[in-house]
Amino acid sequence: MRKKLKFGSPKLTAALFILAGVLLFGSSIGGASAALTYFSESYRSQVEMYDIGVTLNENGKGIANRDYQSYSDGKWEEGVGVLLENRWSDENPLQLGKAYEEAVSVTNSGSIDQYVRVSLYKYWVKNGEKQQNLDPGLIELNLANAGSGWIIDTSASTAERTVLYYNRILGVGETSVPATDTLTISAKVLDAEEQYNGAEFRIEAEVDAVQTHNAEDAIWSAWGREIHVNNGSLSLN
Repeated sequence: MRKKLKFGSPKLTAALFILAGVLLFGSSIGGASAALTYFSESYRSQVEMYDIGVTLNENGKGIANRDYQSYSDGKWEEGVGVLLENRWSDENPLQLGKAYEEAVSVTNSGSIDQYVRVSLYKYWVKNGEKQQNLDPGLIELNLANAGSGWIIDTSASTAERTVLYYNRILGVGETSVPATDTLTISAKVLDAEEQYNGAEFRIEAEVDAVQTHNAEDAIWSAWGREIHVNNGSLSLN
């Protein structure tokens, strides 16, 4: 008897990272790791914590953010959503091989210009446990604007993780071009139906931001990555 493949809607909350130097403390957002960091002593005078704010968008809608709301009360606003929430149902099931809109972008919701980095993760889960033997390549999260807006960091990317840098300054209130545009679950899972039966796929997005002042040193301190900045344009060394 042919078994029916079951693909649960991804439930993992979109994680939001705001990074600006040496880690001072961490917190939890929706069960995924999240962190806010400040600059080490050599940079601290150049940026205040309320300057950094960033929002992760899905299909033009903000779903996760971390922003300083008021200079007076010293509080942060954090908003957390779920990628692909309510996208499928029993009446509207996921169709293998079909490309669904999945445009991930970033908005600078802070008060200073920023450079941003996005990390995308995709993997399979069974009974709540990640399945290392199932191919993340069958979760086809198509990259958009690679080379014309986003730079792929091939040295940091794997089959499960893709690391992208926005190649120009993201100004206050500005939204990046999308880093992705579609999501397709490959029909090739049917070639190994026994392995994938009962599996759920997960996608996860993280965004980091640093100030533009002394950007090369700031990015090295925050992300451990050598970059080059020329007239505001970012390139990877």
